[in-house]
Amino acid sequence: MKHERSSSPSRRSVLRAGIGAAGGLALPSLLVTPAHAADQPPIGTWPAGTQGDSVFIGISVPRTGTYAVQGEDELKGYQLAIEHINEGHPLIKAISPKTTKGVLGKQLKFGVADSAAKPNDAVQAQQRFITENKAIMITGGTSSAVAVALNKLAQREKVLFVCGISGSNDTTGKDCVRYGVRQNFYGQTAADAIGPALLKAYGKNKKMAFMTPDYTYGHTVTKSVNDFLTKNGGWQMVTNQVSPLGAPDYSSYLTNIANSGAEFLINVNWGHDAVLSTQQAKQFGLLPKMKLVIPYQIPFLAREVGPDVTEGVYAATDFWWTMEDKYPLAKQFVETFEKKFGYKPEWGAENAYMEFALWAEAVEHAGTFYPPDVIKSYESPRKLNSFVGEVSWRPEDHQLIRPVVIVRGKKPSAMRNKEDYWEVVEVVPGAGLMQKPDAFGCNLGGYT
Repeated sequence: MKHERSSSPSRRSVLRAGIGAAGGLALPSLLVTPAHAADQPPIGTWPAGTQGDSVFIGISVPRTGTYAVQGEDELKGYQLAIEHINEGHPLIKAISPKTTKGVLGKQLKFGVADSAAKPNDAVQAQQRFITENKAIMITGGTSSAVAVALNKLAQREKVLFVCGISGSNDTTGKDCVRYGVRQNFYGQTAADAIGPALLKAYGKNKKMAFMTPDYTYGHTVTKSVNDFLTKNGGWQMVTNQVSPLGAPDYSSYLTNIANSGAEFLINVNWGHDAVLSTQQAKQFGLLPKMKLVIPYQIPFLAREVGPDVTEGVYAATDFWWTMEDKYPLAKQFVETFEKKFGYKPEWGAENAYMEFALWAEAVEHAGTFYPPDVIKSYESPRKLNSFVGEVSWRPEDHQLIRPVVIVRGKKPSAMRNKEDYWEVVEVVPGAGLMQKPDAFGCNLGGYT
């Protein structure tokens, strides 16, 4: 089936939806805005976007194209978080204790645009949300190229961007901005978490072939993983096969890998590209002859390629639903998500929910929607609750310090249910996985 697309999303392609009527929940403005913010000149969409009894959020995720399945999962996480924030759900209150109903008493309304994983589409849609709806916050990602483009838009427009899925080092590295924050793991932390697990399982001096998508996510993840394994284990990259987003056929890349002498196939592709390239690697006879490694886990990969392919495969991830056994908040999240949507959440949904919950906490902590004060709230070190234990923001680059989860694919006979694809091998604390704040060239820029 061919999807209709345009480089500039029409009004029809932008779904405007509101969850929950604001009713009589708005607080008097004097209670919402401290005097120091009230005295400031307008900036971005403030204060215009906060005048009524609700505030607007612009969401852009891929709903068509190679990342569409992951985008829909991410969107469900955002939708559940908005619903929970508006009703003052106990799960939100566990992360943002000052939340009652809404944020600073204002209900959240939102619009959704299909980015198709294209930076221009995402930027044009979010620009319209900012201009027409006075969006007080924007979000999106799944493609790191989109995330980087929205970073730049946010800094220019002085509207906060809370990043959705983005695995590139650059998002909070050389392309970081004062008006952008990211809570999920990324190339460097993934590499430093999975690297020791691979060396422990397989030893030193192995030959590896990489499959890399040709944009910022792929290049930075491949570099981080290769750097760790070569420096710490003497592993050797014998080939790096770089492919465009949405490639329909990987046979030429797989032929090169088959002739490379590699013992390990490290697949950095994402979304449907990861599914296709993995399926074709099996058809070519590369799997299970070579060991498959997924350094940056793709939601729904195991479901789509089958547990016989992912059995024994190591992957690094943000979250897996069986973490409910260790973390009470994770259990509550998995249960409420599954009840609403009929499946156990993947890490995209978890990431999206946490990003919004932590944004609500930052705004409530600031006591205002005034953007510089909200940003300073993020930059004020404090311990925060999450679905993976205690976390905190790093003020220098706006990256959340959070654990990375190492999983290994279960054999089909060991699966407790149809979604029990992975076992959690280790939850690696985040602080020791991160590069120094300036190592990747982060310079946040100004508040105003």
